Parts: sequence; C-alpha cells; structure tokens
Amino acid sequence: MIPLLLDLAGRHVLVCGGGEVAARKTAFFLPETGVTVVSRSFHSFLRESDARLVEADLDELGDEELQVLCAGMFLVIAATPDPNLNDRIVRAARRTGAHANSATGGGDVHLPAVSRGERFLVAVATGGDSPGMARFLREAVERAFPCLDAMVGLQARLRRSLRDRPGDQEARAAILRRVLMDNDVWDALVEGDDRAWNLVEERYLDS
Repeated sequence: MIPLLLDLAGRHVLVCGGGEVAARKTAFFLPETGVTVVSRSFHSFLRESDARLVEADLDELGDEELQVLCAGMFLVIAATPDPNLNDRIVRAARRTGAHANSATGGGDVHLPAVSRGERFLVAVATGGDSPGMARFLREAVERAFPCLDAMVGLQARLRRSLRDRPGDQEARAAILRRVLMDNDVWDALVEGDDRAWNLVEERYLDS
C-alpha cells in the first residue's frame, strides 16, 4: 500500500454499524465529506452528528441487498463487531467498485491515526497490525511538537521573506533548516508568534 491524501469533496462514505467504533470512523470523515450510517441502533455521537442515519438490521440483509447499500459510495466502512459480517460488507463494496475498510481487518483501505492542525496533518499507519502503535506514535508527535502549527506558519513567513533576499535556493533552504533545528525558536513559539519571529530575524535575517 502507499499513503495518499484525498480530497473527498463531493464523494460519500458509508459506515455499516452504529457502535463506538462506527462513531469514531464517522467522526474521522465528517469534517470532509457526507457520511451515511446504517445500523439497528446508533451511538449517541451519531445521533447528534450530521451523518445521515438509516435504520436496518445488517445481519438480515443478503449479499445483493448489501450491494444496493454500497452502490454509489466512494468508500464503505465495515464497523460491526462481527468479522464475518464485515467480510460480507467488504466483498459487497468491492463488487460495486467502492473502496472498503473493515474494523476487523480486510479491505483495500487502512485508516491512519491522525494528528491534525490548521496548517498540518500527520498520519501514522501500521497496516492494521497495531492500531495502538499508530496511536502511540501520533501522541508522541503531539507531545514532542506542541507548537507544530505555529512552526509551519513561521516557516511559511520565513520563506516569503527569503524570496526577496539575495542568495540561491540552497542557501535559503539551509536557513529554513537551521530554524527548524533551533530549540530556542521552538521555545519562543510557546510565548507567541511575534517573539519567535523576532528571534529568527535577529539570528538569521539581520546578519
């Protein structure tokens, strides 16, 4: 598998199942695209969300009926506690041309653990072998770089400033790298963007 970032605007995701796992999967997609959830009952988050809820007993649906549910979907998430049912949902999704993910393993899509800011997105995946490890690595990134959003903004500001200064691309890239490696700049970001920028100007732009 290869990692990709996809724009899901105008596409639709189907989540099969209504429990806690289905709620997490739905929350993952709702900021970006429409989600339909099919289940006999629904987690409180789902009932309060913007997802479209369809009440149905998935256990009672035949393979052709599952295919009808999946038709027209870009991605189908099999999020029931029953591995056999999830496998049936994945097969039905693939027959309609939809991508599929199973909470109990299977499908052609794996959902990563994601750390998301206004200016960045970090995704960690283990191919489904260890979701706990993916979550551990995501949390490690968040602990190690609490000002990551601010640093991305600072780097963007610095790149704009460097365009107007003499020097080749290699020299500009070296300055950007040195700022990233400067622990004092990271510490200054805790105090605010202006404090960090003043330090960057003093150390890297005024010489």
